[in-house]
Amino acid sequence: MQLTSETTIVFTRVFNAPPERVFDAWTRCEDLMQWWGPRTWPLAHCDMDLRPGGTWHYMMRGPEGEESWGIWTYREIDRPRRIAYTDSFSDKDRAVIPPTSDGDVTFEAKDGGTYVTITATYPRAEDLKTVIDMGMEEGLEETLDRLVELLAK
Repeated sequence: MQLTSETTIVFTRVFNAPPERVFDAWTRCEDLMQWWGPRTWPLAHCDMDLRPGGTWHYMMRGPEGEESWGIWTYREIDRPRRIAYTDSFSDKDRAVIPPTSDGDVTFEAKDGGTYVTITATYPRAEDLKTVIDMGMEEGLEETLDRLVELLAK
């Protein structure tokens, strides 16, 4: 994780798979159900309309049955190079709950693998601090570890 400004955070990870496969793992519910979320908060709901203006609505379920809903609204999809989206917490009815960020995931073939860079930019430094304090860094690192495992299958 790298803070590039007081409102932007960047994660980079290398995966041992071609960009097309890594991109597909980010854009198909059948794959996302196997890796999105920390181990104790796995994905329990996935509904996706993969197109600019479309959404990915999802829910992670915690160890005691808690629900954490989120929604991405896609701004740009360039398979297998890039996904640009707006990321928000939500409720089960898709109502957005702040804070919201502009996100970008890039997939770059390099050295026989795929370099994935995830960038999230929040409107205010306080918004970024809120999600970091909620465990964003640890949660995303564990989530990406699970993607490594899926791609190794």
